[in-house]
Amino acid sequence: MSTQIIDVTGMTCGHCAHAVTTELTALDGVTNVDVALVPGGTTPVTITTDAQVSEDALRAAVDEAGYAVVGIH
Repeated sequence: MSTQIIDVTGMTCGHCAHAVTTELTALDGVTNVDVALVPGGTTPVTITTDAQVSEDALRAAVDEAGYAVVGIH
């Protein structure tokens, strides 16, 4: 298992967190998503995987939910 943290902008509420969580958990290999919502700021999202997930796939999933990734660490 590995863990990545992505920083997401544009999220303001629980619905936003749910939308991002839904898109990320749909990716093959993602086993858990934890959103620490910072309304109006940069929200850290911790993603646990049991297989390699590319940064491009993470960015595309967050984009599909309507938000933007500003950093991955």
